[in-house]
Amino acid sequence: MTDSTINDDEAAELAAVAAEAATAVADDLRAAFRSGMQVDFKRDLHDPVTEHDRRAEQRIREVILARVPDSTIIGEEAGSTGSGRVHWYVDPIDGTANFAGGLSFFCTSIGAVVDGRVVAGAVNDPMARNLFTATEAGACCNGEPIRCRGAASESAALLVTSYPTTRALESDRTASLDQFGRLVTTFRTVRRIGSAALTLAHTAAGWIDVAFGVGINAWDVSAGSLLVRSAGGSYQPLWAGDQQGGPDFTAPGYLAAVPELELDVLAGVLAEITGRPDAAQTP
Repeated sequence: MTDSTINDDEAAELAAVAAEAATAVADDLRAAFRSGMQVDFKRDLHDPVTEHDRRAEQRIREVILARVPDSTIIGEEAGSTGSGRVHWYVDPIDGTANFAGGLSFFCTSIGAVVDGRVVAGAVNDPMARNLFTATEAGACCNGEPIRCRGAASESAALLVTSYPTTRALESDRTASLDQFGRLVTTFRTVRRIGSAALTLAHTAAGWIDVAFGVGINAWDVSAGSLLVRSAGGSYQPLWAGDQQGGPDFTAPGYLAAVPELELDVLAGVLAEITGRPDAAQTP
């Protein structure tokens, strides 16, 4: 049993639906990539959206509702619709800035949540043609099992992060840049490449050793958090200050890592960012 309300077969069926919906838009995204597209903006210039985001989300909704009519769908573009038992968290293009700019690091992410728990998910990278799927029974890439394995020390590890964000720089530029500089000089490699969902999928596969993100939404990490845990890695929600805890995938930040990795400098930086000394304590 995956939990008290859903069994392994049901979870596998939900993962298959997520995979079908995520791949249903892949051809369109490949065709649109580097085609010259109009880009609009939501909150600011760092939050782009395209007609392809909206069209892909609509197609994903159609696929899910055809397979699981009793659904609630929470999408980045169209918000929440329906009142079904299964809650689907949908990001049609996670990494829109990369997609719109011609950088091939973006994906479609779909997580299925039952009773507040992520029980199935899919992350599809249309350019690399990698489809990641997961239930609590395990994680796969293109149907082959994956395991989260990698470096044991920060000096040997590849770190991918979204920090510092624009908001962090506006709040305290000096501290944010100092923290980022400590990471750059500590880790073997540090990258800011966008797409939390695809970063987590790569962590699950052992292609990235550690990742942490801030300023994220549930649709960014629902599927990816399950991928990491089901592949044997650790996923820790990052709550800031006195924020109350909730389902892990709703936290505004995350830390994901291969199980061998011992964190020292990153743990200190995360304690400063979140105001929580235990921020980097992974299970």
